[in-house]
Amino acid sequence: MSCLGTRIARGIVFVYTLSDSLTFLPAVQRVRERFGLAQVVMVGDRGMVSQKAIDELRGQGGVDWITALKSVSIRGLVEQGHLQLGLFDQRNLAEIASPDYPGERLVACRNDALAKLRAHKRDSLLQATEALLAPIKASVDAGRLIGQDKIGVQVGKIINRHKVAKHFELSIGEAALGWARRQDLIDAEAALDGLYVIRTSLEAERMDAPTCVRSYKALSNVERAFRSLKTVDLKVRPIHHRLADRVRAHILLCMLAFYVEWHMREAWRELMFADTDQAAKATRDPVAPANRSPSAQRKAASKWLDDEQPVHSFATLMAQMATVVRNTCRTPSADANAPTFEVLTTATAHQQRALALIHAIRP
Repeated sequence: MSCLGTRIARGIVFVYTLSDSLTFLPAVQRVRERFGLAQVVMVGDRGMVSQKAIDELRGQGGVDWITALKSVSIRGLVEQGHLQLGLFDQRNLAEIASPDYPGERLVACRNDALAKLRAHKRDSLLQATEALLAPIKASVDAGRLIGQDKIGVQVGKIINRHKVAKHFELSIGEAALGWARRQDLIDAEAALDGLYVIRTSLEAERMDAPTCVRSYKALSNVERAFRSLKTVDLKVRPIHHRLADRVRAHILLCMLAFYVEWHMREAWRELMFADTDQAAKATRDPVAPANRSPSAQRKAASKWLDDEQPVHSFATLMAQMATVVRNTCRTPSADANAPTFEVLTTATAHQQRALALIHAIRP
């Protein structure tokens, strides 16, 4: 059991009781001081780069930001007329302005695929909630559950289990239970499906709107890195250290290990299911769903490379490389000083190719 609670934010270790909003500004200052940066652009999600954090950043010269608006703020833009949904009839990205965000650019995006996904998810949650209510109604109709208070208690336990209670209007009596969907609220929420707004303090001359969107979406790489660091490959926890310096040293080693893993993944792209066509990322539509290149689609469909070797994930490729070992052998003798010799595993052609790709990234 850990004796010191910690959390990792942007590569810096903080005490776990601190929230993202409290760790953001110290991280900005440490990055600028450590690397001697006069100009820096911080990219963060909506919870990290809050309005309070932005207000404090305004007073620091040379610091810009890229983040996104919360859904309530987007709804406010629509209601005030600053964001018109008709903008997306012919395009999926539009740059707008609002007096509520002085000195900032707002890049509104609409992803139709995401809109369909959210609509499907909302409908599934509504149906799941009604399925939870059905047994309670059956008990009420059968006379096994009587009394407005008792019925209300049972309904209260499950009505917001799927976070859609606001979309239902309930009617509870002494021996009756009914509900109806609030279609007006559902339609109002559905109108914003697939819609998100990026906010930035960068001028258009320094970064155009599509690049702002790509920069914000690059946060997914950071989230994927921390997932790998915490749960998938390196498993930084549990931490069985008592002293703060040792906890930080432990996390530093894990961060360095992930840095090595990142380079290995980049070097082994052609051997894995990863897409090798990285140049297309900088030019493709930043709002539309990402599509694999033809070569990546062939690998995913066939599970084989052009040299008739199987395509690997990082985990399976590491497992194959683990069979390359060095064995120290000793002749059978009671003498402790008996001669020893080493035997190296003969690498397969596939393993030799993987090793060559690793050696190629050396400076």
